[in-house]
Amino acid sequence: MVFDVRSPGEFIQGHIPGAINLPLFSDDERAEVGTIYKNSGQESAVLRGLKIAGGKMSELVIQAKQAALSQSDVLVHCWRGGMRSRSMGWLLRTAGLNPTVLEGGYKSYRKYAREVLDASYRLNVVSGLTGAGKTRILSALAEAGEQVVDLEGLANHRGSAFGGIGQRTQPTTEQFENNLFGQLKKLDADQPIWVEDEGNRIGTVVVPHGFYHRMRHSPAVFMDSSPARRVKNLMEDYGDLPLAELADSINNIRKRLGPQNADEALASLEGGNVARAIEIVLAYYDKTYLKAANSMPRQIMPSLAIDALEDSEIATSAIALSSDATFV
Repeated sequence: MVFDVRSPGEFIQGHIPGAINLPLFSDDERAEVGTIYKNSGQESAVLRGLKIAGGKMSELVIQAKQAALSQSDVLVHCWRGGMRSRSMGWLLRTAGLNPTVLEGGYKSYRKYAREVLDASYRLNVVSGLTGAGKTRILSALAEAGEQVVDLEGLANHRGSAFGGIGQRTQPTTEQFENNLFGQLKKLDADQPIWVEDEGNRIGTVVVPHGFYHRMRHSPAVFMDSSPARRVKNLMEDYGDLPLAELADSINNIRKRLGPQNADEALASLEGGNVARAIEIVLAYYDKTYLKAANSMPRQIMPSLAIDALEDSEIATSAIALSSDATFV
C-alpha cells in the first residue's frame, strides 16, 4: 500500500498508480506553510505545520488503517522524502503500522519513470485509417497472449476530435506518463509490445517524447478496411452519443474540414443521418492520416485486409506479419 502524503493538488497533478492520497496539508495549508518558510524561515514554518497537522493525527491514522486493511507494511512518500513523509512515517509507526519512507520521494519516482519511458522497447504498431477498429484489434492481440499497451485507454480518449465524447476526464500528461510507466513495468522489455498508431497528442495528453520517437521508428501493420466497414464501426462507437456533442466536435474542426463539408456534416446530424456525417468527416481524417503515415521514418508497412476476418484471425495474421519485421 502506497500513501502519498502530499496535498490533493499535487496528487491530482501526478501520483504513483494505485497510491492513496493521505494529505498532511490541504492545498491552502501547504501554500501557507511555504509562504511562512520563505518569509520567516524553517523554524516558523515547522511550528505552523505542527499546529495544522496536530489536530488531524487521529483522523489520518484511521484513514490509513482503513485503507491498509490487514496490511502492516506500507510505503509513505511526499515530494522529496522530507519532513512530511518522515512525520507521517513516525505517526503511522506509532499507530502500529510498519511504514517505509520512499527515498527521494515522488521526485525520485518521476526520475526513474522517465528513464524507463525512454528505454528502447521493441514496439509493434497497429496502423490503419480511422474506424478500422485498431483498439479492438489490440484487445484481440492481448487475448492471443501478446503484450499490449492501450495508449488511448490510459489517456481516456479515442484520439480524434470526437475522442473525448463519453469518456472519463483525461489525466494530466504527468499522470499519463505515470500510468504508462506502470504498464510497461509489468511487461517483458525484451519481447514485442503492441501499440496503436498515435500522434504525439491524445486529446490533451502528450505522449512522452522518447516513447513517441520509438513508435515512429517501429514496424507497423496497416489494417486495411473498406469505407463502408469503417463507417459501420464508427456508428457502433459514436452513433448513440449526444448529437449536440458530435456537432460541437465538428465545429471544432470546421476550418480543417472546410465550411461546405462542415455545414453538410452538421445538416446530416440534424437530420438524424449520423452515418453520412461520419462519411464526410472520414474523408478529412483519411487524408490527414495517410499524410502523417507516409512521413513516418519506419519501414514500409505490410497491409492486412481485415473486413472478412474475425478479430482472432486478424490478431493471428498480424502476429505472423510482425515476425518478419525488422526492429531498429
